Amino acid sequence: MQFLRSQLAALGLLAATTLLAPACQRAGYVPTAKLAPATAQPVGPALAENPAALDLIAPYRQRVTEQMTTVLGQAPAAITKNPGESPLANFVGDLQRQRASRELGQPVDLGVMSNGGLRAPIPAGPVTMGAVFELMPFENELVVLSTPGPVVQQLFDYAARVKMPVSGAVYAVTQEGKPTSISIGGQPFDLARTYTIAISDYLAGGGDNMTFFKTLKPRGTGILLRTAIADHIREQTQQGKAIQAAVEGRVKL
Repeated sequence: MQFLRSQLAALGLLAATTLLAPACQRAGYVPTAKLAPATAQPVGPALAENPAALDLIAPYRQRVTEQMTTVLGQAPAAITKNPGESPLANFVGDLQRQRASRELGQPVDLGVMSNGGLRAPIPAGPVTMGAVFELMPFENELVVLSTPGPVVQQLFDYAARVKMPVSGAVYAVTQEGKPTSISIGGQPFDLARTYTIAISDYLAGGGDNMTFFKTLKPRGTGILLRTAIADHIREQTQQGKAIQAAVEGRVKL
């Protein structure tokens, strides 16, 4: 009898919940805002140009066009990127290590740039500021990490999995995807040493799964990585050098 009462009570509670549930749920969102009739019009080629608006933006358009089409240097061949070691990864990794060394007034051991951070190749021919913006559209700062040996080991463990080159280093990758024969600055990797690494503030903060860097405090240079790239191309040009890079066997498979 007690079991029967319990069953009836449970059925009663279920019925009450079913009946009350719709009243407890929040009503579906119904937007009420509407565009004013004056702006609620499609924008496309059929819409006539507004002379006043064209006059307003013309100086800004001209200035942006002049800046983006400014030629910084000449590339005999395209500097491309691809999975693993690529000319573009070597090019950017090297220049950021060189620029960080100059800003800090001391040698920097390594330069790190992930393949995903390089958004476009440098095309053959005139290298414009626009091409540099396409390569590096992010507002990332060039920073330096003082990195203990065990964290450097984690860096190469990561690099070996994706065959990523590291400026200033040469290493081999085993069939199991492990780093071996690591050489930094021409010397065998020393786990007891602390190494300096030039890198973007994004990667230093753990971006692209480089979470092993997150505990390290970066030293800022005040230089945007995009600025470092543009300055390097200008300097190469002033020295009469072409803009070029190559795969050099920094990652041995």
